Amino acid sequence: MKVVVAMDSFKGSLTSVEAGNAAGAGIKRVCDAEVVVKPMADGGEGTTEALVEGLGGEFVYVDVTGPMGETVRAKYGILGDKTTAVMEMAAACGLTLIKREDRNPWKATTYGMGEMILHAMERGCREFVIGIGGSATTEGGIGMLKALGYEFLDGRGQPVSEGVYGLEQIASICGEHVPAELKDCHFRIACDVKNPLYGENGAVYVFGPQKGVRAEERQQIDEKLIYFAKKTKEYTGVDNSMQEGAGAAGGLGFAFLSYLPHVELKSGIDLVLDAVCLEDELKDADIVVTGEGCMDRQTAMGKVPVGVAHLAKRYNKKVIAFAGSVKENAGECNEEGIDAFFSIIRGAVTQEEAMLPENAKKNMELSVEQVFRLLSL
Repeated sequence: MKVVVAMDSFKGSLTSVEAGNAAGAGIKRVCDAEVVVKPMADGGEGTTEALVEGLGGEFVYVDVTGPMGETVRAKYGILGDKTTAVMEMAAACGLTLIKREDRNPWKATTYGMGEMILHAMERGCREFVIGIGGSATTEGGIGMLKALGYEFLDGRGQPVSEGVYGLEQIASICGEHVPAELKDCHFRIACDVKNPLYGENGAVYVFGPQKGVRAEERQQIDEKLIYFAKKTKEYTGVDNSMQEGAGAAGGLGFAFLSYLPHVELKSGIDLVLDAVCLEDELKDADIVVTGEGCMDRQTAMGKVPVGVAHLAKRYNKKVIAFAGSVKENAGECNEEGIDAFFSIIRGAVTQEEAMLPENAKKNMELSVEQVFRLLSL
């Protein structure tokens, strides 16, 4: 028997790999199965940790420019192949790096994202997996592009200001100082929003308020993004402003699409499924095991367990899920390819007790064991 285990993390309790290994231990209590554990994440927070831990990588720390221009220590991962970097833009320019009272959407910059990319390039990376959720920025990605060597000049030939302030100052764009190695890089971007760069469904109107954009400022900033898109088209000859995902991370999606080579914007779960080559393992699997901390209606709407199930059903595999807690509406997951799901909680305990890593591992192992006892009959 071959069992593929692809668990999301149990946030605050177990990492993806820890949960998967605990499930694998439960399976092996019952049968002499081949168990393949794959790390899983949805492209957001925790993706770097999951892929680095699961694919034999290492963490790298680098001081970069934070969203308000301060220095922050950002973490990213380099996978075992030594050529693939895994990053979360929030590590350099995320909203959580700024106190609520200090949020300034006019000033916030993505410069640190570009510095992270350069640092990984200098270490030999040419493949990039980047999550762009949770940004503090609304400047179209111009900061990242500056860090990568693009020059945005005003009418006097001087560099434009940082953040949104600089967008309307752009008179010309120059790429002479962009590293030649950049053209050899391939970027896979985890992007789960389909918003365009500007307009009522764009970066400012939809996501601006959470970053500190006031109602009376929305049109002003939106007009600056429109101008940036116009100057970008003059430079590149292509207009990506209305592409799905262009408005992600305050327009960072637009910057990737317009200025960087070999860019794919994909849903976070699909990107991770590809990165860990899960489909290759599913083809000859007998059973697929997945799960997450809490299964509910949100799970059915495309979170990790359902993403795994959809892929498994291409090959008509049985899918079993395990969760810390199961909500009443979790039954919708059965309609999305999960054949059966189970809670691993084995008695009346507090949430804090259930989430202790040693308890969660034990409960996972024992619960999976009992299900596979039935399957092995």
